[in-house]
Amino acid sequence: MSITIDLNDEQSRRLEQRARELGVDPNDLARAAVNDLLSRPADDFDRAAKYVLEKNQELYRRLS
Repeated sequence: MSITIDLNDEQSRRLEQRARELGVDPNDLARAAVNDLLSRPADDFDRAAKYVLEKNQELYRRLS
């Protein structure tokens, strides 16, 4: 499968710079980033979001 994404100039510059630093092709770096995102368990985000919401809820309760 082939997917095309449009990056703004700043994103493109940063991707190319980071790829150079790592000594890899920018396409390979983007592919690795997508693979990393897709391989993370979804519950990591859910757990982090729940923690932040609960922590903020306690803070708001204290400020009331």
